[in-house]
Amino acid sequence: MKDRIESLALVVIVTVVAVAAGWASFSHVHDWTMRHVPHGTPDAFGWVNAVISELVPVAALLTIKQRRRDGASIGYPLFLLVAAATLSLSAQLAVAQPSPSGWLLSAVPALAFMGLVKLVFAGTSSKNDSPPVPVPTPTPAPVIAPIPSRPVSRPSGVPVIGQVTR
Repeated sequence: MKDRIESLALVVIVTVVAVAAGWASFSHVHDWTMRHVPHGTPDAFGWVNAVISELVPVAALLTIKQRRRDGASIGYPLFLLVAAATLSLSAQLAVAQPSPSGWLLSAVPALAFMGLVKLVFAGTSSKNDSPPVPVPTPTPAPVIAPIPSRPVSRPSGVPVIGQVTR
C-alpha cells in the first residue's frame, strides 16, 4: 500500500512539473522562434518548433534505452538528445534577462523537464530491461597428444603384476 501511495505521488508530481515546465519551456521556444522568423509567419510555426525541439529529446532518450536493451549503437540518438537539449536551453537563455540569475531562472523549466524525463525513464526498468547476459561459449578441451608407448624392459624372471606364472 505504501509503495502504491508513493507511486501515485510520483505520478502526480511528475505530471504537474511536466505540464508547468512544458508550458514555460514551450513558450520560450515559441517566443524565440517568432522573434527570428520572417514577418507574416503564422504563430503556429512557433508552437510547432517548440513541440519538435522539446519532444525530440524524449524520443531520443526512449530510443537510447531501447537500443541499450538490444545491445545496439546509441550514437545517433545520443547526438539527437544533445542537439535538441542544446537547442531548448539556447531558447531558454535567449529570452532571459542578460544576467546570471536571468539565465538560470529561464533555464529552470527546460532543466526540470529533462531531469524528470530522465528520472522517469531510468526508474521504469524491469527485469526484462536489464542488459542481455552474455552466454559463455564452451571452451574446447585441450588436445593432449598421446604418449608413444615403448616396450618396458625388465629383468628376466620378474613377474608382471597380475600375470600368473607357472
